[in-house]
Amino acid sequence: QVQPVESGGGLVQTGGSLSLSCAASGCRTSTCAIGWFRQAPGKEQEFVAGITWHRGIGGNTYYADSVKGRFTISRDSAKNTVYLQMNNLKPEETAVYHCAQDSSYYPITDYLSRSSSYGSWGQGTQVTVSS
Repeated sequence: QVQPVESGGGLVQTGGSLSLSCAASGCRTSTCAIGWFRQAPGKEQEFVAGITWHRGIGGNTYYADSVKGRFTISRDSAKNTVYLQMNNLKPEETAVYHCAQDSSYYPITDYLSRSSSYGSWGQGTQVTVSS
């Protein structure tokens, strides 16, 4: 599969905002699933947010409890790009953020939180939140 490409990482102060982009050229226009995961040094990979859509059904989003109300995942179908808007960032959210994609549609949104649901991963983009 074609790898997704992340962009938009950087350095931000506590309480600040960043927007990440994932260019998901490997997705089908009819069905797709995109997930954002993060991994801090010495820690396990953690699910952040996911989105899935089916042209004939619609789309769904799913968030980790830790980011609900602060992060928003969305997509621009014309650009085949998914965005992760992150607000009120915390130092403990410093990590490499990876975008993962798969051509599947997951009606059970919990599947979006599983790394095994995705067939292709991006290289990641660094997000650093200073205290």
